[in-house]
Amino acid sequence: MSAASDAGVELLVCTTCRRGQPSDAEGPRPGEQLHDALRAQWLPDNVRLKPVECLSNCSSGCTIVLRGPGRWTCVYGNLDAAIHAPVIAEGAAKYRDAPDGLVPWRERPEHFRKNCIARIPPLEASE
Repeated sequence: MSAASDAGVELLVCTTCRRGQPSDAEGPRPGEQLHDALRAQWLPDNVRLKPVECLSNCSSGCTIVLRGPGRWTCVYGNLDAAIHAPVIAEGAAKYRDAPDGLVPWRERPEHFRKNCIARIPPLEASE
């Protein structure tokens, strides 16, 4: 683990995601189910799971964010609680181990390669 990973990273999960459900649907929302699946999943050391309200990415299914101090922030969508918790854990470990948060494209889990919604530079980014 590198010095950059010692500070830890946050894994934000949009818990209000409905992923195509009508607004009057009964039961837990898909975003809540994804958060619950990640809580039950082994997550790498120094990765903190945080539920958040709407990430405004409703057209791209369930959404997560990986962020940390001095790192690029990465937003991924089209996630499904039934199959993607292990993929997210793998991606979070690779993100944590990348000093700037930018995991080389070929090293990312396949779902992350095809479903990156945004990359946001760190606040500390040079001009």
